[in-house]
Amino acid sequence: MARQGLVTTVSSRAGTAAVVGWVGSARDRAAGARGLLDDSGRQGVAPPVPAGDYAAVLVYRDRILLTRDEQARIPLFFRESGGRVSAVSTSVRCLGSVTELEPRYFCRYLIGNMAQPHSDLTPFTGVHRVLGGEVVELSLTGQMRSRTLRRARRATEPTAHGSCLDEAAQELRLALENAVGRRMGTTTACHVSGGTDSTSVALLAARLLAAERGGAGDLVLLAGRFSRGELAAERPYLDVAMEEIRRHTPAARPVIVDADDVADFDDFQHHAGDADEPHAHAFRAPFWARLHAAAAELGCDTLLTGCGADPIADANPFHLHRLARTGQLRQMTEQARAWAAGSERGLRDIVRAYVVQPAVPLAAERITALLRGGTVLGGLGTFNRPGWLRSGFARAHGYRDAGIAESRFVFGRKPEQSFYDAANYVAAPDLLSWQRARRDGFFLSHPFLDPEVVATMSRLPAAATFQPGRPKAVLREAMADLLPAPIRGRAVKVPFNDLYARGLRTHGDELIALCRSARHPLIAEMFDVETLCRAVREAQLGLGDSYSWDRVNSSLALVAWLERLDRRSCALGAAVPVTAGS
Repeated sequence: MARQGLVTTVSSRAGTAAVVGWVGSARDRAAGARGLLDDSGRQGVAPPVPAGDYAAVLVYRDRILLTRDEQARIPLFFRESGGRVSAVSTSVRCLGSVTELEPRYFCRYLIGNMAQPHSDLTPFTGVHRVLGGEVVELSLTGQMRSRTLRRARRATEPTAHGSCLDEAAQELRLALENAVGRRMGTTTACHVSGGTDSTSVALLAARLLAAERGGAGDLVLLAGRFSRGELAAERPYLDVAMEEIRRHTPAARPVIVDADDVADFDDFQHHAGDADEPHAHAFRAPFWARLHAAAAELGCDTLLTGCGADPIADANPFHLHRLARTGQLRQMTEQARAWAAGSERGLRDIVRAYVVQPAVPLAAERITALLRGGTVLGGLGTFNRPGWLRSGFARAHGYRDAGIAESRFVFGRKPEQSFYDAANYVAAPDLLSWQRARRDGFFLSHPFLDPEVVATMSRLPAAATFQPGRPKAVLREAMADLLPAPIRGRAVKVPFNDLYARGLRTHGDELIALCRSARHPLIAEMFDVETLCRAVREAQLGLGDSYSWDRVNSSLALVAWLERLDRRSCALGAAVPVTAGS
């Protein structure tokens, strides 16, 4: 067995495996890699997709397999021409040519934040993505044999089991403990914000370490602290969370990073331009980069977050769609009223968002755009073509088809199930953390997005999960013995809107100058630059909403990425050639 940074290489009679990340358990990467090698090498057997955060190349006597875990946290790409794969890499830009770009990819990217991880398309012609849960089989000379997508079995309908809150809470607690345990390394860091989600993960990690004999691992509590602005209101909750976690594990090391001087879009051209692919969340990179640098200095080998809890651990709103399509209209109306009261929204908004829009998403967005017209950002939702994307480019490169494919992915035939699949990508976009992973020496990992946790929540009926006015009722009940009262009882967390608004105020002119000075020919072909600049001005003034701001952010990230495309080196690791005997 050889361990070099983030890569573990093992050999057996079956063959050789190179695994980036971990399989089964983050603490025993060698055993997980051997298990993946042996299980995948059995002829005629399709083993279940093992849990973990990994991308792997498995070389046997008669074939080569490329595979990733189902959650698709760690990327894997291959260069193919004429049915033959010539090289494999975790970096797409190591395989692609800056002169051979794929315009269809950019239409797919501009549809929404979930486009990259579940689409075969990459920015470069001839370079393909191994999808989450996929197994690509090659001959020893690189000839493509097959591509098979394997999914873990999940409940597609609610079951009677766990129908009361107590039983549901017990199920979730066990699943979440297992998910945290699998992800803990020798030195584990936990994001701690003072919210229910991150505090729950950190408390479970502390409890697991306290239960071990001989001090088998270290725990780092990583937090960003604000002393002014809206986010300063989170500080009392952060202090309570830190105190409670250290009560279980006194040796835990709190690392508090002062973040008052951080704003979104700081050094945007670097963060967005150096990403391996265009990344819509590059605007938020300055805050996370500061926290991750602190974890890297302490030698952490895994960093646990609370990402994913909002869609996974809360009640599933698309249950209303299931009631509507199965003819249970009276029950749907009653639950929609309760949902509206509990979320302080109107009944019409609830029905439109969770019953109507999943049925006809593109039409619903077009109608909304007409009703809210008048500005560039007015009525701009998830699938509508933004006004700055040229219609000729959109028609030529399949923007409408990309919108249909994305809407099917987000909503599917059963939106209440697709909701969990989509949450895997929207809740934890990790392109920037992966970009830093080789230098920092650790991965981000997300217990709430663990397959066991997702399966547990997806099979629970609405009666067990929906408590009007009490979000994440099952999680709060599951963690009732651990969460301190101020955190267990809070229903609202301060968002990062202050950082975003401050960033646009500070860097708006720079962002507009970036767009106007851009020289990559694809930018002028793709965008009406002045309309995009007008959208930035409107966002500065607070016009629009989170959906329209996401569209602006993703377009700005694409401009920065294209502008720096020919200046970047292959920093994420060299491509591995595929040849006989490799």
